[in-house]
Amino acid sequence: MLAGVGITAVQTAAPQGRPTTLTAGDVVGRIHKMVGIPWRKQTVDNIVAGSPDTPVSGIATTMMATLNVLQRAAAAGANLVITHETPFYLHQDQTADLAGDPTYEFKLNFIREHRMVVFHFHDHWHARHPDGIAVGMMQELGWTQNADPQNPRRFTFPEISLRDLARQMQSRLQIRTMRVIGDPKLPIRRALASWGFVSRMPGIPQFREPDVDVFIAGETREWELVEYVQDSITKGDRKALILLGHVVSEQAGMKYCAEWLRPFIPEVPVQFIAAPEPFWSPSEPIV
Repeated sequence: MLAGVGITAVQTAAPQGRPTTLTAGDVVGRIHKMVGIPWRKQTVDNIVAGSPDTPVSGIATTMMATLNVLQRAAAAGANLVITHETPFYLHQDQTADLAGDPTYEFKLNFIREHRMVVFHFHDHWHARHPDGIAVGMMQELGWTQNADPQNPRRFTFPEISLRDLARQMQSRLQIRTMRVIGDPKLPIRRALASWGFVSRMPGIPQFREPDVDVFIAGETREWELVEYVQDSITKGDRKALILLGHVVSEQAGMKYCAEWLRPFIPEVPVQFIAAPEPFWSPSEPIV
């Protein structure tokens, strides 16, 4: 089954009191109920590979369902993969233009051969209160006490230099290829995060907010927000931009998703599988 498969019905009990096999559709139905906001009619949050009738042996949450992640999930006995980002290289999960592509077909065949199901869980995980990705990232960074109670993307710190803040984040998130724009000695007291991708708008107005010393994001286009940040600093603004990389900037949010799922899906193991950071630095030791 290809992209865009929704869930319309959920089994809750077997006839005559017999135990019910937990299916992928059951799991998605529970997510619908527990996420705490109305389910949108227009959303990418669907089963995008596999059948909702598939019995679930285990669940793996991940930031991005790469082939590497799917292989590790299958090896660990998890046949339902809940991914924050699309497995099929386009946010909307449209795959018609990939028909016959060898990499797409290899990945799809792996999912079929291992009787796996992939559920794209993006829109509602961000839209819940509070945002699931923001909560996970805040916890992973150890910034819970620094966060604005009304907005887990805003942080206040005792004064710290830009260099030391970036190094702290790099260490805690185990990032290999972070990029930073700004004076390394710039004092940082207030930060605003946009986990994942941020476009030119709202990236520019968020960066230029007067109470923001550093704007933190996963990725953005270099000819848009990055160029704007460079010009802003050149004209004299005492600000900075930290780009973590898309995967690592939302990874901990899906680690938190596994914690969130376990209490209401007790029948099968639920684990988090980290998606590998895609980039490496030439300065790394060769192993």
